[in-house]
Amino acid sequence: MSNFSPRQHRTHIESLWRFLALVAVLVGYFVYMSWKFDAATGAWLALLSWSFFVLCTPVADGGFIVAFPVRLLFGTRMLLTQVVVWIVAIAINVAAMQYAPSNYADTELTNLLSKILNTPWPYWSILAISAAGTGMSIWFGDEMMDVTSHADRAKHHQHGFKYKFVVIAGFAVLTILAYYHLLSDLGIALPTS
Repeated sequence: MSNFSPRQHRTHIESLWRFLALVAVLVGYFVYMSWKFDAATGAWLALLSWSFFVLCTPVADGGFIVAFPVRLLFGTRMLLTQVVVWIVAIAINVAAMQYAPSNYADTELTNLLSKILNTPWPYWSILAISAAGTGMSIWFGDEMMDVTSHADRAKHHQHGFKYKFVVIAGFAVLTILAYYHLLSDLGIALPTS
């Protein structure tokens, strides 16, 4: 186990800022939705929106809110934590469909989540693509967190880290292309500039 502090490594500082920004967005969204609707609806909408980013985006932003501090505090690999995060996100949606299904209609994002979850073909492929993309980004994040000293960097470079990066980058491009194709099928146009 290496002794490191987030203050000692630029990668860790950037990750800390990213984590704090994501938490601030989630808390701000909950406060806004609670003000716009009520506290219970705001809580459901914040949880459902978080679960959307966990389940339906091919990057680890939603899970990063949990995985990063768990990695720093306990040393648990972020990939393992991300699996737990996915299980929690699925459980939130099962509970919402059971106890608060009308909340999905309150925002465009949660309405889109409902459409994806209730249309197995072809929209569950968004879940599969997102899981693959998230897994890759979390795995890469774990690798970056492992590289904390010059000796660690040398070890990773000896074991083909550059080749792994090229393979991951190529797979990431394919994931993003498939993801955008499915989004356009849902009628979602992303800004081009």
